[in-house]
Amino acid sequence: MKKILALAAILLSLNFSSQAQKYCFVDMDYILAKVPAYKDAQTELDKVADVWQKDVEAKMKQVDDAYKQFQAEQVLMTDQMKAQKIKEIEQKERDVKEFQKTKFGPGGDLFKKRQELVKPTQDKIYDEMKKYAEAKGYDIIFDKSSGPMMLYASERLNKSDDILSALGISKTTK
Repeated sequence: MKKILALAAILLSLNFSSQAQKYCFVDMDYILAKVPAYKDAQTELDKVADVWQKDVEAKMKQVDDAYKQFQAEQVLMTDQMKAQKIKEIEQKERDVKEFQKTKFGPGGDLFKKRQELVKPTQDKIYDEMKKYAEAKGYDIIFDKSSGPMMLYASERLNKSDDILSALGISKTTK
């Protein structure tokens, strides 16, 4: 609520302080959904993530199977053997969690792969928006899709299709 009030106050002060400022908005979700390179990158990321997730699940199944086997055999084990087996199972579980963190954690392999595949497309879109803003004299471009940043936006200010057009993508592209 504070964000909305702060944004409203900023917009009102911008409106009163200078009528010369021009602004518009775009819907980045809409734009990205229309950009083939982004969709291709997202598909590849989904495939990579799916493979890694299956690896995590397989490794967790191995840990679970080892624990079940331990439970079935523990009556035949000495206390020292039990302690050793528990230690091995716990280590396997820690290894799986570390693998999962390496692949899916902040700064992990999936994040790096996303940067590699998606960032060039995003940079191209942002560069095109900057050129568009400079050519049309816009001082501010808001992103409609990034949460409750606007209380109201007239569709006449929506320049998403103009950005797509500048990128050479028609709005009918699926």
